[in-house]
Amino acid sequence: MAGEDVGEFVSLRRFAGPRYWGVWVLLGLAWLAARTPFSWQLRLGAGLGHLSRLLARWRRHVCEVNLRLCFPELDEAERRRLLRRVFVANGIGLIEVAISWYRNPEDFRSRVRIEGLEHLRRAAAGGRGVLLVGAHFSTLEIGAFLLSLFHPMSAIYRAHNNPLFDAVMFNRRRRLHARVIERRDVRGALRCLRDGQVLWYAPDQDYGPRRAVFVPFFGVKAATLTATSRFAAANGSAVLFFSHYRRPGNSGYHLRISPELENFPSGDEREDASRINLLVERAVREQPDQYLWLHKRFKTQEAGGADCYGRGAGS
Repeated sequence: MAGEDVGEFVSLRRFAGPRYWGVWVLLGLAWLAARTPFSWQLRLGAGLGHLSRLLARWRRHVCEVNLRLCFPELDEAERRRLLRRVFVANGIGLIEVAISWYRNPEDFRSRVRIEGLEHLRRAAAGGRGVLLVGAHFSTLEIGAFLLSLFHPMSAIYRAHNNPLFDAVMFNRRRRLHARVIERRDVRGALRCLRDGQVLWYAPDQDYGPRRAVFVPFFGVKAATLTATSRFAAANGSAVLFFSHYRRPGNSGYHLRISPELENFPSGDEREDASRINLLVERAVREQPDQYLWLHKRFKTQEAGGADCYGRGAGS
């Protein structure tokens, strides 16, 4: 969807052909899942998680490598238990995507608690734009969905390879957010901040060495984007950290917004990237099973080192 006008929804008429029928079926199942009782949704998500753990052998391997690198203090049995919880959390996250796309946030107001909303409102009132830095938790989609109950925002996202899925993703997010900006549209992101809007951005994935620095994440050097510093500096925008979790027993959700980060950006991109990684790490340690450990966070190595996952360059 790069290049689409952020103010317009995308027409789905061109996706009527047979090549898209399978995706339409999946979207229909998502629509149905979004309308089941919440307790059923949790059980369905947990079942999907267990199934994917058994079938997605490569993603299971990626998760195992990540947990071994980031939690060396755990023994093998503890890491296996954590891995199972990670897959369950990601399965529930898939159902939460369906909820976020096909339900009204008001239906879930009673299930959400928010902490630090006053920090966001104060920063937004400054008129310089707010960069709301987040991370790739399995609650990512529903976290943004629920935050829309309390404050308007725009979001940066990564386009999907399937054009129909990407168009639906854009449209469903666009109904809740002022702008939806593809990650390569730097000008669009800067324009959003200059217009004084709140912009959600998650810099915690490995997109290669370009415009990245190698700084620790859980004590392991990781290619970390420096765009956070550049976005914040462009308009003197406030930077706040946004985390979101399922509450114990999956009874609901807890959103947390930090106070504005002081002295950010500092003028040192490496220092700033390290600081963001530390914020993400602290948030992950609170609920390590809810983080997206299925992503190859350490695939890019300094000086062309070997991929620690063993094969392939995909995410």
